[in-house]
Amino acid sequence: MKLNYPKVHLDHDKVFVSFYINQKRYRLYNGKRIGSTTSPNSHPLDQRFSIGNLLAAEVYKYLTEGGVLKKYQSDAVIIGKQTDRDYLTRALNNKLSGNYSKKYNEMLNHVYRLAIDEMRGDNLTSSHISDILLKYRSGVSHNTIRRHLNVLINEAIRLGMSHHPSENIKSKKAKASLHKPISDVKLLLDEIRDYNSNLYLCCLLTYGCLLRPHREIRELSWGDFTSDLRYIKLSGNRNKSGRNRIVPVPEYIRTILCPAEAYNNIFTGTIKQLNPSYFSTLWKRFKANTDVVEEMQTLYSFRHSGAIEIFKRTGSITKLQKAMGHSSLNVSLTYLRGLEVPQLNEEDMPIL
Repeated sequence: MKLNYPKVHLDHDKVFVSFYINQKRYRLYNGKRIGSTTSPNSHPLDQRFSIGNLLAAEVYKYLTEGGVLKKYQSDAVIIGKQTDRDYLTRALNNKLSGNYSKKYNEMLNHVYRLAIDEMRGDNLTSSHISDILLKYRSGVSHNTIRRHLNVLINEAIRLGMSHHPSENIKSKKAKASLHKPISDVKLLLDEIRDYNSNLYLCCLLTYGCLLRPHREIRELSWGDFTSDLRYIKLSGNRNKSGRNRIVPVPEYIRTILCPAEAYNNIFTGTIKQLNPSYFSTLWKRFKANTDVVEEMQTLYSFRHSGAIEIFKRTGSITKLQKAMGHSSLNVSLTYLRGLEVPQLNEEDMPIL
């Protein structure tokens, strides 16, 4: 790094210091960007130049001792060694500026706060990561937090952080749990229809079109349907896989649809959408007032039940992948392992 000693200048009663870093000129009118309260232009005119000399000395000392100078109103670094805290902050900002879901961004914010609170300083160590993960006994929660921490750390390393504090911390083996399908879908749907029409349509679309209830279905407008109501078209930014998706609409769903203006939400009848927790809250209230729903069943159980139905009838992983909107066959295979779907028949077993 080539740094000249800052010079003090007077420009229409305003005092500033200027200096060159690697042949590029920079100006500072006060010490805010170096953590100093020195502000020449807050003093009387006859004192500003002398205070400017004090600022010049502070700037030179700060930069020659490894202080970090960032661009004006930016996280980009002009000079100086950044701390792990700086890198993590920049990594978070980079990720939040991407086209990710609200839920994903909330999780990144959460793990960022966990890391900053645990550090209590500027450097992130493997001990800090271990202490964060020790708070999560569940294997699923442990691995989820670890995975999102790694997203931030990998981005920080890409930006210049020199070490990987979670590199040797392994994921925790999580016991597989079965998603609970619905044994009598029609019976449950009939009861839901009598309880709430919005919840009924949501469950029907979750089962019959295999859409995800809390975003894909909740955000549906009539413009997402074809004119004959036979298909729903969702662009990549409207579904989890990030790919454009077209799904057929079964006749038993089409017969109850009452299309309106293209821009209107199918539930509210206006351009306004239901709030993100609407269906989960409604489901909890319904579940508390019925004996038909079993303990491990959720709104997603309709999607799981629909997946089982498709796989049993077609025996095709490829068709299941397309119906579910999975990004790859591996995702569909992993999904099937968590469902009560026998992948071996009696005829496949050893004979004696």
